[in-house]
Amino acid sequence: MYGKAFAPEYQGALGSLSVNSSLADVLVRATEQLRAAEREGTRQEAARCSLAVAEAHRRLGNTGEADRAWKASYRTARSAGDAGAMAWAAWSGGTLARQRGAMPLARRLLTLSAELGERDGDILARGYAIAGLAETGRIQGDYEAVDELHEQLLAEARERGEARHMVWALEGIAQMRRNTGAYDSALAMFEEAAAIAEEADDRRGRAWALRGVADLVSVRDGDTERALALLSEAAELCRAMNLAGALAYNHKMRGNVLYRARRYSEARRMYEQARSEFLVIGERRGEALARLGLIKSHSRLGREPGRTSADLDELRRALESIGLHHARRLTDDARTELGLAPAEATPEAEARRKTTGGERETGGERETDRQHGADEDGEKAAAA
Repeated sequence: MYGKAFAPEYQGALGSLSVNSSLADVLVRATEQLRAAEREGTRQEAARCSLAVAEAHRRLGNTGEADRAWKASYRTARSAGDAGAMAWAAWSGGTLARQRGAMPLARRLLTLSAELGERDGDILARGYAIAGLAETGRIQGDYEAVDELHEQLLAEARERGEARHMVWALEGIAQMRRNTGAYDSALAMFEEAAAIAEEADDRRGRAWALRGVADLVSVRDGDTERALALLSEAAELCRAMNLAGALAYNHKMRGNVLYRARRYSEARRMYEQARSEFLVIGERRGEALARLGLIKSHSRLGREPGRTSADLDELRRALESIGLHHARRLTDDARTELGLAPAEATPEAEARRKTTGGERETGGERETDRQHGADEDGEKAAAA
């Protein structure tokens, strides 16, 4: 059994806010409460309000403001000697770092958050931090390293009846199974996540789960219209809560569905829209993956192969720069699908190999969907 979803990142005077509260409303109220706490000199309350400000800005895509707010929360919590509030601030900072593609910083901050949460006895803060570490590993393609951790977190969430974490863990495991070709299992887990999220009134979690269901309905069943309808339902949930990042990933998935249906002009337009949205919110990984869809769509619409090959070389370097261990696989699979020469045979790759002494191929599970490359995990930090 499980209870209604709640948002532990909204604390103190903001504890009555719902997990489904509009982020614009959260930002207004959190800012007002922060000013009041600063006037009254209540440092612990100011730290909690700064956390809510940071999270609202992060999810709205205001990364500069989010960065300043989580650091202010951490400094204020430290001056008050509140290790629990420090843990939550570090969690927010680590989640923001992952969103911006700074994976090593994300790991450091999330590890710090877990340590502080354990020191303070804040089980939720520690759990969110560990979940963040697991998600970071999954996004980087280190499935073997984090699969067991996801299963452990799911079991703990079921035991405590934490619907929001149950949904997060189910979606994470489902994404890994989808990316390794276990479509039936992945679909069942996404559908369970969607059902739990609906019952627990977790609209954010449901929006991500519906996106996963739409992906599987498209790639496994070829049911384009149902997939697009599910994405439309999820997009409405995103808009109602001002979830800029989730909406951008929704649009990228719509591009994937259209691409698989060979509706390349429509897919190109959706990828262009998603890329623009990712650029606005500073989401480097999403922007790079939208570029992958754009490159493939342009190729299908007749772009010269040499230009496509050069675009894939550039994209691979961009993916590697943000720590995606499966960058080579993503671009190599695109080459195979589009009938291009392997990267090793291109003049650019030969020149790079001569100057660098060769490149090491890194890990990542093998994608079995050859019609369209794996849609890597959405940035679900807000649901974790």
